[in-house]
Amino acid sequence: MPKTKQKTHKGASKRFKVTGSGKVLHRAQKTRHLIHGKSAKKVRHLKQEREVNKSFVKKIKQLLGLA
Repeated sequence: MPKTKQKTHKGASKRFKVTGSGKVLHRAQKTRHLIHGKSAKKVRHLKQEREVNKSFVKKIKQLLGLA
């Protein structure tokens, strides 16, 4: 049995969410400021969570302690 446990990367845990089916979701970029220059439709779509690119899923799950 290992002496230490794998710790969760706290920065990753605040940015990513894993669904029940195993998909990794994140919030869209460009949503923090300068919103008034964007259309209402654009802002609505930016508020939705998006699926992470498949090339990053394995690394993110390692950071979250799920791999």
